[in-house]
Amino acid sequence: MGKATGFMEYERKESKELTPKKRSKNFNEFHISLTLEEQQVQAARCMDCGVPFCQYGQNMNGMTSGCPLNNLIPEWNDLLYRGNLKEAYERLKKTSNFPEFTSRVCPALCEKACTCDINTQPVSTKENEKTIIEYAYEHGYADAKPPKVRTGKTVAVIGSGPAGLAVADQLNFRGHLVTVFERNDRVGGLLRYGIPNMKLEKHIIDRKIKVMEEEGVVFRTGVNVGKDISSKELLKNFDAVVLACGASNPRDLPVEGRDAKGVYFAVDFLTSTTKSLLDFGLNEAGELKEGSYISAKDKDVIVIGGGDTGNDCVGTCIRHGCKSMVQLEMMPQPSQERLPSNPWPLWPLVKKTDYGQQESMDRFGEDPRVYTTTVKEFVKDKKGNLTAAILVSLERKFNEKTGRYDMVEVENSQRKVPCQLALIAAGFLGSEAYVTKDFGVECDARSNVATKPEHFLTSKEKVFVAGDMHTGQSLVVKAIRQGRDCAREVDEFLMGYTNL
Repeated sequence: MGKATGFMEYERKESKELTPKKRSKNFNEFHISLTLEEQQVQAARCMDCGVPFCQYGQNMNGMTSGCPLNNLIPEWNDLLYRGNLKEAYERLKKTSNFPEFTSRVCPALCEKACTCDINTQPVSTKENEKTIIEYAYEHGYADAKPPKVRTGKTVAVIGSGPAGLAVADQLNFRGHLVTVFERNDRVGGLLRYGIPNMKLEKHIIDRKIKVMEEEGVVFRTGVNVGKDISSKELLKNFDAVVLACGASNPRDLPVEGRDAKGVYFAVDFLTSTTKSLLDFGLNEAGELKEGSYISAKDKDVIVIGGGDTGNDCVGTCIRHGCKSMVQLEMMPQPSQERLPSNPWPLWPLVKKTDYGQQESMDRFGEDPRVYTTTVKEFVKDKKGNLTAAILVSLERKFNEKTGRYDMVEVENSQRKVPCQLALIAAGFLGSEAYVTKDFGVECDARSNVATKPEHFLTSKEKVFVAGDMHTGQSLVVKAIRQGRDCAREVDEFLMGYTNL
């Protein structure tokens, strides 16, 4: 806890944001952090609640309540409040490998389960976490600490997203020799190419990777396991292999005209922008290099999907200089406030307006989101270029055969809207088949790699799985937890016991 009466004395204060007009002129992070002294006051708001739901991290009604990493939040809030940031960092690192990532991209499940959120505003745990980790880097607490003893055991980790990095970090800390294989040109996976710079600038990733390399982790980029190197070779040369390739098979929209030039998956669109930024930067006019990315400049854009990835596409298109923006959401508009069926400490199922939508509203004067709507057809010209989209409204109807409610098309609701760029942000279906087939591991009905419940060993000897490839698409913080738990099982497999 922080100050015993802090939650009554101090109001929640958050970091400032640059205005949508200013921040949309570049691809930089746009939050202006509070001073250390101001953040200590925010940490003082952590109350003596008795049962800290903020660190519970278990499922309630099918949703996670509190931090999936079980971060020792009241402890490091108290240490931050009292000015003992070195120990605060040490307590934070006991459960979290990458607070520099989660303090930027996590939706803060901890805050939604904060006891203060019942009658007032929750403790600003996410920004407290960022203060602790950035202070640790500034003062050398987060410098490399290579293991003093090596076990001689070797582990190959396939994929360098949050799950793969967590596995590598934990097993290297234990003293095993870890090599991470990444098919892209740079390390980071989803963190690198799935999350825009506005939320996570890539030098933050590079900083941590440098520390991990100094601690002994080996990274091999541009190596596509299953194509460039076989599973047989890895299983021959390593004592254990961990699959952490993510749920990288995007869900398509199989409608007429899908093959039109101008229809892309969101992940490909976002990747092209980030890669252009990393390869070439911005020119003097503050623009990306022409021809080096999928451009939304001067185009009518439709983003299909209302989640975080869809919002990231909206914000990126605004920075490109799109002509207009529409974001489609199949489901009805959420409530503005919690419903009685969605009480604290459950995750609040309420309407959220994120940075991309704010910027679109600032640019075009209205919310880009259109609810209970989807694309029925993509219209193309004689050259195959996308020119428009046929939209239809949807309504919720009970399906007697399945016993569930479906979203079905409303009759005579079709309308045609101009569109030269459509981005499909409808989620992911699971792991890519070429990897799972090469390793010969069993998959479930959702194409996720199958294991026994609460375990990570696959049907193939020596082969483990972690992250979205195991659970399906999820949050960065949950992928890190998967990586930590998987590393524990791998360590026990290699050593006969584990102290992770």
